[in-house]
Amino acid sequence: MATQGNDDAVTAKADSKPTVKKSAKPKVVSARKSHPLKTWNAKATEIEQKWHVIDATGKVLGRLSTEISHILRGKNKATYTPHVDTGDFVVVINAEKIELTGNKWVEKRYYRHSEWFGGLKSMSAEQMREAKPDFIIREAVKGMLPKNKLARHMINKLKVYKGPEHPHHAQKPEALTPREPGILV
Repeated sequence: MATQGNDDAVTAKADSKPTVKKSAKPKVVSARKSHPLKTWNAKATEIEQKWHVIDATGKVLGRLSTEISHILRGKNKATYTPHVDTGDFVVVINAEKIELTGNKWVEKRYYRHSEWFGGLKSMSAEQMREAKPDFIIREAVKGMLPKNKLARHMINKLKVYKGPEHPHHAQKPEALTPREPGILV
């Protein structure tokens, strides 16, 4: 029976240990006091990408490029996350009918280099419009995107075409008309 008493004493000691409460960190709660505040980040699998068509007829290059870059980055959505590609696809038609302000058709130059000595070649904006009108819009938008891997992925979602026709009818693109001050409707 003595052994039973010792067992009872051991269990009594185990039961009588004072419980020490760990100090919990205070939770930051929202105004509703029911949900803790957490930053929501978009995930690549959750993003729904739409297709948009923009007619460049009579639009100023810089204002149009700003709107296109915002759509490509996804800044026009509530789900914008800087490190995730949340943007939509953009199809630009009538690229040859873009406008430049001032005397830029003559003075603006596009440069390229062959990496050989004396291999610098240049074209004015007017010559570039005749040769490759889609290049003018693509370069302007590319300059407005961040310089990283994500931007190189975003620029591939921009489709620029010379005439009014494009091969993306199967994606059912929505027509967008940017307003003159630079704000989408």
